[in-house]
Amino acid sequence: MRLRDGRDRSLRRRHPWVFSGAVASTKGKPQSGDVVSVVDHRGDFVAWAGYSPHSQIVGRVWSFDEHAVIDEAYVAARVTGAATRRTGIASNAVRLVFAESDWLPGVIADRYADHVVMQVSSATAEPFRGAIADALASLPDVASVSERFDGDARRREGLGDRDALTRGMPPAGLVEIVEPAGRFLVDTHRGHKTGFYLDQRDSRAVVGRASEGRKVLNLFAYTGGFSIAAQRGGAQSVVNVDSSQPALDMILRHEELNGCSASRCVNDNVFTYLRTLRDSEETFDLVVVDPPKLAPTAAQANKATRAYKDANLWSIRLLKPGGLLATFSCSGGIEAALFQKVVAGAAVDAGRDVEIIRVFGQPADHPVLMSFPESAYLKGLLCRVQ
Repeated sequence: MRLRDGRDRSLRRRHPWVFSGAVASTKGKPQSGDVVSVVDHRGDFVAWAGYSPHSQIVGRVWSFDEHAVIDEAYVAARVTGAATRRTGIASNAVRLVFAESDWLPGVIADRYADHVVMQVSSATAEPFRGAIADALASLPDVASVSERFDGDARRREGLGDRDALTRGMPPAGLVEIVEPAGRFLVDTHRGHKTGFYLDQRDSRAVVGRASEGRKVLNLFAYTGGFSIAAQRGGAQSVVNVDSSQPALDMILRHEELNGCSASRCVNDNVFTYLRTLRDSEETFDLVVVDPPKLAPTAAQANKATRAYKDANLWSIRLLKPGGLLATFSCSGGIEAALFQKVVAGAAVDAGRDVEIIRVFGQPADHPVLMSFPESAYLKGLLCRVQ
């Protein structure tokens, strides 16, 4: 795959993507998933990449080493190396592989106790699904591996859903995990992402420590990760709001598992319920705003920023003086500076002085590759509202 003149600069800086507009020509007839050599306009080697003819990202880099041999053994070694680096995390639920940050393009693997859930969402890694599953199954204390499909991501790569791979005997029911914020039950078959939001582990612990004696509102509560953290941290009361009744039902099971008193669960659209709270003039000491991904790409950013601003505006207005706002965005299309600007705009419109007292990010098992800023998708702010 020969690049246009000057279009090798990002690769020389070790960015792992080749966009279709950077390609001058392709020699031979590579098929989806084939490993191709990427050369500059003079023909000098730049990288080995997986070929994805149906995607705007036509190549995803495996290696910048011209002597590397990209085969099943190479990919398996990458998996083992990534898993080995996940040490010292105070939880039995850990992200073992984080895609391009671990030079395994489009590959996610999360461990829940002795079970691993893998996702392969790139044409680059598709031919190596079996080798990835085998490598994960060979890790110490792993009893089983199962595969889940991210349909949207695979469709963008021209991939369909295949029979899911398994190794060992995956759990038929829920898997119990333990982290500093509490104990949780994970549905690895139908839960969001691979079953749980592991990326909020550190944020949950911080919110838990900040909750003592506070009246807490947990928006987009899902199965209550922040709720359990707040209750275990000594919250006076907790209100959970989510549009999914099954998710709210799981909060009750989590409260029982953690020995917490029952919180109030509201099955409603968050934006609608915020207006209900406004009309009732109810106030809170801490509000958590953790919506799902509203802008997967920059193309959805404008619409998403309006939703983020709306949620933060009404949350700020509901807070008592000195109250805390823990607000997040997991949207890849929303950069950290833009997210902070949106929250600042919400504060101005609410007529409140708001100060940032902590910046949240991804935990250690979701590392950000410095040459690949796109891997920094999770943004969060802990703010004090005057």
